[in-house]
Amino acid sequence: MGFFVRKSDRVCVQRYKCLKCGKGFSDATNDPCLNQNKRQMNGPLYLLLSSGMSMRRSARNLKIHRRTIKRKLLFLANQAKLELEALRAPVSELQFDDLETFEHTKCKPLSVTMAVEKHTRRILGFRVARMPAKGKLAAIARKKYGYRKDERGKKRRELFAELRLIVEPGALIESDSNPHYFNDVKRFFPDCHYETVLGGRGAITGQGELKKKKFDPLFSLNHTYAKLRADINRLFRKTWCTTKRPEMLAAHLTLYSHYHNAHLGKVYH
Repeated sequence: MGFFVRKSDRVCVQRYKCLKCGKGFSDATNDPCLNQNKRQMNGPLYLLLSSGMSMRRSARNLKIHRRTIKRKLLFLANQAKLELEALRAPVSELQFDDLETFEHTKCKPLSVTMAVEKHTRRILGFRVARMPAKGKLAAIARKKYGYRKDERGKKRRELFAELRLIVEPGALIESDSNPHYFNDVKRFFPDCHYETVLGGRGAITGQGELKKKKFDPLFSLNHTYAKLRADINRLFRKTWCTTKRPEMLAAHLTLYSHYHNAHLGKVYH
């Protein structure tokens, strides 16, 4: 049935017609980018958001609106999630722990529970959870924002339920000595060997994920966390860019997990 030139990227798309029902379709019918007017921006945006660029600066550099950036981030994150699920493989050694950040203000902290495969540093999964403020900010946060529910336990169990499908019996699981981890690990991975280590001091100011000790038993996990701090603008130690909604942080982490596993880790190299 000929072809048509797609307006967004000027690509010639072949048309077809079903000889039985008479309906028409094309090579683009089942394309996940169907009806996107700026599909040519997906690749550059994927790289920018995985390389320390904020959403606002990405919009300026690509000369598109911030709302378009938001929609594309959610779309790219959904595609990345599908590909990550398709690339899942059994795991015999993994490490997990929590990374802390915040939404809008430090009075509203967030916790990111993440698991990585030891040695390859492949990101296996994560969950973003709200948590109450701690220390000197606790009283200020309660006065200003009221009670804040702690979702860390619930989200950690959701992550473990997901990982249970790929963790092999007898696998080695490592974490720091947080006392809240033990019961959940034994509940979801009763046949695995669980080891804990004491956390160490940060290597230099502002890089708490990299430790001073000569040998860090949790190096694969802490190195991955350090990469998150370096490559995701909203997780920088000192930045004007903050997370406004936990759902957007989760989407950004999904996108970066795909970039990390496919291009930065040792999985395919």
